[in-house]
Amino acid sequence: MSTPPAGDDRHVPEDRRTEEEPILSVRNLQTVFHTDRETIRAVDGIDLDIYEGETVGLVGESGSGKSVTARSIMGLVDEPGEILPGSSIKFQGEEITGYDTKQYQNLRGSGIGMVFQDPLSSLNPVFTVGNQIREALKVNRGITGEAAREEAIDLLEAVQIPDASRRLGEYPHEFSGGMRQRAVIAMMLACDPEVLICDEPTTALDVTIQAQILDLLRELQEDRGLSILFITHDMGVIADVTDRVNVMYAGEIVEKAPTEELFAAPSHPYTRGLLEAIPGQQAGQERLRTIEGDVPTPNEPATYCRFAPRCPQAFDDCEAVHPELVGVTEGETEHTAACLLYPEDMSTGEAVAYHERLGGDSSGTDESGAAGDGDVAADGGRSTGDRGRDSVDGGDGR
Repeated sequence: MSTPPAGDDRHVPEDRRTEEEPILSVRNLQTVFHTDRETIRAVDGIDLDIYEGETVGLVGESGSGKSVTARSIMGLVDEPGEILPGSSIKFQGEEITGYDTKQYQNLRGSGIGMVFQDPLSSLNPVFTVGNQIREALKVNRGITGEAAREEAIDLLEAVQIPDASRRLGEYPHEFSGGMRQRAVIAMMLACDPEVLICDEPTTALDVTIQAQILDLLRELQEDRGLSILFITHDMGVIADVTDRVNVMYAGEIVEKAPTEELFAAPSHPYTRGLLEAIPGQQAGQERLRTIEGDVPTPNEPATYCRFAPRCPQAFDDCEAVHPELVGVTEGETEHTAACLLYPEDMSTGEAVAYHERLGGDSSGTDESGAAGDGDVAADGGRSTGDRGRDSVDGGDGR
């Protein structure tokens, strides 16, 4: 696995993010799916910001809610799914959750584009690749005729497809998997989006082609100033391409941090588990470390830690108190974790009381999840106690 280079400061500085408005802002996003027996809370109250020119990662196991988050942003949640009232998605400062079908159609591509895991799901097998790119140019930018053909060639060359003029006349089945993904990216670029959502775009590709696609996305971002939301379950890819990371589990974001810091000092037990499960991370061990159990189906309100049944550091309060996103140390805003072990400069009892208080007054938090300056531990103490975060049982009776 590659790790971010030391001293890498690709992420948007905190002071800049304080001054600038994010190009895409998600607040309290709740997307549910109704069945005859239960309501699945696929996305349960997440906050997310993406600023101009940065790449933000969304990582977690399958079933964590990553793709539903992307489809919610794109307005692609159909029955029996529903984005609940109180959810907010703003693009360039404008609320889009109330958009009708036509408004979403205008937004898709020209405002926000999406690259799916399977490129064949985005390509029509009965039309040539050139026809599909020219159609995107006509609908989104009003370019037709010979001008559209020339632009289509330029786009295929931009995504490094050789012999682009000949390839325009070929059908999707005549392209390899990596070439099809490049063609889909070219179609998205034809729409000239501000934000590109990449939903597992390299999962079905071999390692060599995956690296080429990631390099291509970096080059396109630099050339066009794209903002990218990169969704994956692969922590190695996250290390390579993102500026900031959001770790998602069972519909909730459980940790946020700049990429370099997350890999250097992962805080949430789930994040540590994901990193430890990467092959080659534990020298001398014959068996690969795993996270026992499966991601649960979130079918009831989050009144406790959903990771607790799988967590090696869980203790009694984890089954009774819902952890809020808080700074890993008190006052921290860049690196936050939704875990009762934090802030780490509080004792266990203080931290639990702190989370209980925040859960009753969520208005005291910002997008990072860090509490406002007025928030202190319930008893005002600052004792660190023997919290034992690095031990298997967590110490303190955990």
